[in-house]
Parts: sequence; structure tokens; C-alpha cells
Amino acid sequence: MAVTNPNQNTESRRISILGSTGSVGCNTIDLIKRNRKAYEIEALTARSNVDLLIAQALEFQPQMAVIADDAHFNTLKSALAGTNIAVASGSDALVEAASLPADWVMASIVGAAGLAPTLAAVRRGATIALANKECLVCAGAVMLAEVKKSGATLIPVDSEHSAIFQVFDFDNIDCIDRIILTASGGPFWEMDTSRMAVVTPAQAVAHPNWDMGAKISVDSATMMNKGLELIEASYLFPVPEGRIEVLVHPQSVVHSLVGYTDGSVLAQLGVPDMRTPIAYALAWPGRQDSPVARLDLAEIGNLTFESPDSSRFPALNLAREALKTGGAAPTVLNAANEVAVQEFLAGKLGFLDIMAVVTETLDAYTLGDVLSVEGVITADREARKVAIQVATKFGA
Repeated sequence: MAVTNPNQNTESRRISILGSTGSVGCNTIDLIKRNRKAYEIEALTARSNVDLLIAQALEFQPQMAVIADDAHFNTLKSALAGTNIAVASGSDALVEAASLPADWVMASIVGAAGLAPTLAAVRRGATIALANKECLVCAGAVMLAEVKKSGATLIPVDSEHSAIFQVFDFDNIDCIDRIILTASGGPFWEMDTSRMAVVTPAQAVAHPNWDMGAKISVDSATMMNKGLELIEASYLFPVPEGRIEVLVHPQSVVHSLVGYTDGSVLAQLGVPDMRTPIAYALAWPGRQDSPVARLDLAEIGNLTFESPDSSRFPALNLAREALKTGGAAPTVLNAANEVAVQEFLAGKLGFLDIMAVVTETLDAYTLGDVLSVEGVITADREARKVAIQVATKFGA
């Protein structure tokens, strides 16, 4: 089924939002509110923000509402009693929600927890707006095999991958010379390591340009977010790792670039607002109106670019090495990072200890091939155990 511009479509499209209460999910909801006749909601899911999920469900009347945290099930059930909305909780229910017959699915569950639901949507051939980079980081080969088998479509939602997707000539891949991922540098780009050693979680989640969730904001501050995006880009676009570059661009206006063999470099620009790539994914292969501010380059005046500093931000090198190693290495990298970030946000690790935990976990874990979803899940689970043990050595 071709995906058309909803502004030109007389029939509403059925969509599901996996992770509807997070930053990406709320931005998706905002766009849908502005064009209600174009969409019908099949399913909404959340991890633990039951109050917001209830409000969204009452407004949009989906077929199903799922809260991943079982502790909030009774609250959800009571609030939606008397409606025609099916309610459920737990990881299996997330998969069930993803399996409902929506033709477009926003996959925005943060972390490895989003893998199984996203795969469920892929296996029924849906169009997937992919905001969960861990799906490809942890299980890239498995995910792409399922996409090929089912005929599903992946539309990247990360601003960088959306930018590349919009200017990448898939019909003339031999003409592609390189991909350039841009990075804001995060809140600590100009900070020396002695000061970074004592930064707080509150400082780390205060991104200078983007409004993101806590985990992604910390990843941006360590630049692991860019490392994970590098791995994701290697699966989304047929370009070798050595030709995927990273460039620090503090203004977050140029969202990424594609270089061609004739010397041309094509870029996608815009104000830093996630509603732009979400709107593009909603309307693909067309476009739709979006309420984001229009880019005024004259007002901005200057755009600057710098090479990444691997000595202060080792995450990029760790990600490149994991990608080169292959097998379970990217899965272990991601699992260790999730554990370390969680410990940092809980005040149990220092900021610089995050990458130390990731490094030691990669060194300690016996890497092997990951040939199935079950293999990915096993590697993820075992890597988390190792990471938790490693993290105790650095406890704040």
C-alpha cells in the first residue's frame, strides 16, 4: 500500500504510537491534533506516565491503550472503564498493540524495550516511523531481514537520519561519496574533563537546542547518541562505516549532509524541532503543513562546524569499534550504556564513569554472533548483568 500525503487523501489513516507520552510521541500527537480528520488512532502505549496516557486515550479513543508498567494497570483500567478502549499492561501487551492493523506506526519506545514491539509491526508489513535507534543498533541485521521479508517500510525519524533520507539518492548509490552526521556537541562541548567529572544529572539533561527525554539528553551530552546514530546509519544507508563522518555543529540547523562523487554536498536544514522529521514521516512520500518556526538564516548569521574531540568524548570511537567488531558488540554497547545512564541519572555514577562502564563491559563480555531476535535478547540481558557489576566499581 502506498503512503500518501494525508492532506491530499480523502480517507483517514490508521496509526499507532508506541511511546505516546514521550517527547517524540507528544510531538506526534501535537501534529495529529492539527489535522484530526486525516488520522485515526489504533493504539497508544506508554511506559509509566499513566495520567498522560489516560488523557490521550480519552481524547483520541484508540482501540487499545497499554501501560508497560504493570503497577499502573488498575489506574488505567479504572479511568477508561465505560469506554470501548481495550486496556492492557506489560511487555506482551506492547507487542499486541504493535500487531494491531495500523498502516503507520510511530516506534518511539526508548531503548531496547522497543525492539519486540517494533519487530511485531515490521512483521505485518506496516510503515514504521523509526524513532527508536536501538532497534537497529541492537538488531540491525535481524531487523532488516524482517523488513525485506514482510515488505515493511522504514522511515527514519531521528532528525539526522531523516535529513539524510531526504537527500540520499537511493537510485544512484554509486554516486554517493560519504554521509556526514551532524552533532550539536551537547551541553558540555566546551567543558574540560575536570569540570565534566562533577556535572549533575540536571545539567546533563539540559540540552541547549533540543527538547528530549532524560536518557537521550544524557546520550547527547556524552555523544553516545551520535555513536548510536552512526551504527543506525550504517544499516539505513548502504555506505561503509569508513565513509560515515561526524561533524559537530552547535547551532543544530544543518541536520546532516550527503556528499556525492562529483563534489556536490546536499544538506537538509531547519530549526531544531522534532515536529519537522515527524511531519515528514507522517506524510511520506508527500509533505504536510507543520507549525514549526521557519528558518531565518539571516537572523542566525553564522553556522559553525568542528571535528569531534575523541579524547574528551570517547563514545564515538567505542561505537565505531563495536560496529567494526560486529556480532553482539553493538548490542553490548547499547545495553551497557543504558545501564550506565540509568545509574548516572539515579546519582550512583559520575558523568565520566558512564563511558568507563561501557568500555569495561565491552572488554569483559564474550562477544559472539547474533543471528536471531532471541540471540539479541540474550546478549542484551547478559550484557546488562555485566554492566551492573562493573558499575558498582564506580559507585558515587
